[in-house]
Amino acid sequence: MGVDLRQVVAAILTVTMFVMLAQMIKRDHFDSLQETLPGESRDVQFDSANTIVNDGLVKLSKRSKGPWMEGIQELKPCSSRADFDEIGQSRGYVTFSLTNGPEYHVSQIADAVVVARSLSATLVLPDIRGSKPGDERNFEDIYDIEKFMKSLDGVVKVAKELPNEISIRDLAAVKVPNRVTEDHIVESVEPIFRSKGNIRLATYFPTLNMRKTAQKSSVDSVACLGMFGTLELQAEVVEVVDSMIDRLRTLSRKSDGQFIAVDLRVEILKNKKCQGSGSTGVKSCYNAQEIALFLRKVGFGTDTTIYLTQSRWDDSLSVLKDIFPKTYTKETIMPEEKKGKFLESEDSEFEKVIDLHICSQSDIFVPAVSGLFYANVAGKRIAAGKPQILVPADIPGTSATVTNYLSPYVAKKNHLAYSCFC
Repeated sequence: MGVDLRQVVAAILTVTMFVMLAQMIKRDHFDSLQETLPGESRDVQFDSANTIVNDGLVKLSKRSKGPWMEGIQELKPCSSRADFDEIGQSRGYVTFSLTNGPEYHVSQIADAVVVARSLSATLVLPDIRGSKPGDERNFEDIYDIEKFMKSLDGVVKVAKELPNEISIRDLAAVKVPNRVTEDHIVESVEPIFRSKGNIRLATYFPTLNMRKTAQKSSVDSVACLGMFGTLELQAEVVEVVDSMIDRLRTLSRKSDGQFIAVDLRVEILKNKKCQGSGSTGVKSCYNAQEIALFLRKVGFGTDTTIYLTQSRWDDSLSVLKDIFPKTYTKETIMPEEKKGKFLESEDSEFEKVIDLHICSQSDIFVPAVSGLFYANVAGKRIAAGKPQILVPADIPGTSATVTNYLSPYVAKKNHLAYSCFC
């Protein structure tokens, strides 16, 4: 019996379509997966002759060999401080702490600014608390106080501390959901504030993704300013981050100083939940070997420089270094004189802050782990005009087009940052 060539071609095209659809579903699901917090609710081969443009978002770099991309959109804030009504007389104080690491800090700041402005209250500079009891530090240990206060000038009043006559014991504890709405504040926060005069705020996270919503809110512009315009690192931390980035660019001379940052943490990879055991069977993280294969299949050469958020070397990372010899962790590129304070202490707060900012400034960012760290890095990169974020996948065959693996946060423009920057 003869074989109809048209039927064979049609069958191949059908299989290809389903494979591409499966990869799209996996990448989109990667953005929606959640990490669990204690106490909280629960793109075809690279062709150097062509420029690939994905919906006007990125293009392949003409100055470098390989699938390096450049952002081609310059975004600006959708609103400005001039759009805000003048702040009135303060009617009390709102206090809060920054907790759980820098990936949570921006959201906690945004919610506190929204609440304080809605209540016509003075916002008290927060302290920073780690995951261990007694693990506390001052705001200025990590962030720039003066820039923080200046960024909120005309938006909300800020005090460095509570007046002596107000005891912390007299503060009413109030919990609000992340991305708190005006309705929630009016119904659940304002009555307590009127009764007690001063409150201590805590943000809980019903979801750990940062997708924008279709519904517009009267507090959006305030939340955007709180999230993207307030937190800057203090000078010593900036010095460490800059020195590490300079070192990575020096090591990347063959790729014109470009490097990839990969959020890959061994302790999370050891969690069985990473391996797609849920109802969908879709993985929420990728190990070193899978990341290495992904990067090779989308076209990155073996001389590519890679930065890992894993602080200290682990033997499980050797497979990645075998394929990409220029793979580094903090312990190999941090200045020796800074390791005592920023790497070798028991507190990991500095390490997380350093990772967040290096991943935000790298030429390509690859989140091997889903969650709020990935979402916050994506937000910072979108705001800075650096949308080169690749979500890994198990690629069938030997090669694939790099732009097919742009993060859905970017490809679909569904990140909260696209509500703040136009």
